[in-house]
Amino acid sequence: MEIHEPNMSQEQVNNPLHSLKLATMLEQLYLKYGWETLGKTLNLKCFQNNPNFKSSLKFLRTTPWARSKVETLYLKTIANKKL
Repeated sequence: MEIHEPNMSQEQVNNPLHSLKLATMLEQLYLKYGWETLGKTLNLKCFQNNPNFKSSLKFLRTTPWARSKVETLYLKTIANKKL
């Protein structure tokens, strides 16, 4: 009996975040909401204390739970409008 590994491209077909860069998501959310609203909505200090694109992106790349919050907000607001 042969065991087949799932094809990664088949798994990603239904993933709306597939091939979307974190920087793109962050930029679009910033343009829509601004730092103050992002800080209040997601309750992340990287958006509340002297926020800037570079430091926020660095934090999100190294903090999976925070990145997940950003991805969820992106899906709820921006990605749904493109569908």
